[in-house]
Amino acid sequence: MRVELMEMTDNPIEIIYSAAKQCYSYKFVFEIFEKSKTIEKSKKEEFIREIVKSGHESVLEHVKFTFAIEGVSRALTHQLVRHRIASYSQQSQRYVNAEDFNYIIPPSIEKDEILRKEYIEVMENIKKVYGTLIKRYKEIGIEGEKAHQDARYILPNGVETKIVVTMNARELLHFFRVRCCSRAQWEIRNLAYKMLEICKEKLPSVFGENSGPKCEFLGYCPEGEKFTCGRYPLKKEVIGK
Repeated sequence: MRVELMEMTDNPIEIIYSAAKQCYSYKFVFEIFEKSKTIEKSKKEEFIREIVKSGHESVLEHVKFTFAIEGVSRALTHQLVRHRIASYSQQSQRYVNAEDFNYIIPPSIEKDEILRKEYIEVMENIKKVYGTLIKRYKEIGIEGEKAHQDARYILPNGVETKIVVTMNARELLHFFRVRCCSRAQWEIRNLAYKMLEICKEKLPSVFGENSGPKCEFLGYCPEGEKFTCGRYPLKKEVIGK
């Protein structure tokens, strides 16, 4: 899995700081923005941390991050695109020939010799059949996207894909709270932690203390006794409900 930051909003601290101040000021936000550049960075960061803790997260929507991601499965991206407040550009199975596709092997299969052998045999057979379909389509005069769009129906969830993802900072906080949880599927959880590491480095005032699994933000586990990992007390033990 490879995760790279392609781009993020310039002056994110000043933008979040100014947007929050605009909510309580008669002044035009651009004046606040220009003045914010003269304020000590540590003071602006502390203000932003308090804003996030207070739940005033709408101001975070003015800052966005764009990630380039590869070496992940279609099973992962089918989950990823359910986060609707985001933009996605994914490698197309309709326009890209998949005759030599790569595939992701889950750890539970990788560590078992028998499972791994069976899994690879199935994947390689699918690859072979896909190639046979493309070859036959060509023989009957069907090529390019017209061939790929139907041949792709046999491709598995484990096939490797590439995707560009843009999320604003508020949506990223939500994404991390849900997908860093131990109950999240292993692959998207790994992705979430890689993205979180980048976000913490680039914007610690937002992601340093207030991001990660929702239990760390709430102070309790909301998943219930059956599903808790035990890191935090249950909700009923903290607030009695």
